Amino acid sequence: MTFIEIVLFGIGLAMDAFAVSVCKGLCMKKINYSHALVIALFFGGFQALMPYIGYWLGKSFEIYIVQVDHWVAFLLLGYIGIKMIREAFEPETADSCDVRQRLNIKELFVLAVATSIDALAVGITFSFYKDTNIYKNIATIGIVTFLIAFFGVVIGNKFGSKYKNKAECAGGIILVLLGAKILLEGVGLL
Repeated sequence: MTFIEIVLFGIGLAMDAFAVSVCKGLCMKKINYSHALVIALFFGGFQALMPYIGYWLGKSFEIYIVQVDHWVAFLLLGYIGIKMIREAFEPETADSCDVRQRLNIKELFVLAVATSIDALAVGITFSFYKDTNIYKNIATIGIVTFLIAFFGVVIGNKFGSKYKNKAECAGGIILVLLGAKILLEGVGLL
């Protein structure tokens, strides 16, 4: 996998975190950069941790799935991507943004886990590549997510939710295309 592909994975995976970060920014009357930093650390940290866990789960079951790994990657990434695209077009709920000014660490933990579950599946796909440097991959994904989440808070505070759905849709499209690329490589068409 190239560095650009890993960055694209990071961008695709970070779109859920971006959407939540925008909401967190919307909830701030005035931007609080220390809160933005904590939010970004939670999202970036979990987006790095989950692929690592997925990678080792995939390695544990490698002998069972090596013949169909490209199909598994395609289905997982396709499912995640389509889910993100579908969610981008769903109407917002009234309780999607909590207007409290304090940072709730328990809530942030749950949000970070919920937005990084997709990264677990991506980590499984990383285990299918023989030349994968998992530490470089998770560091890249974590840094990309950290930056996107941090700027999501800032953007949410400055501009509102105008681009949140478009970003989530773009992230879903990226994941679907990466899944298709993996499938085409696996069946020998690329």
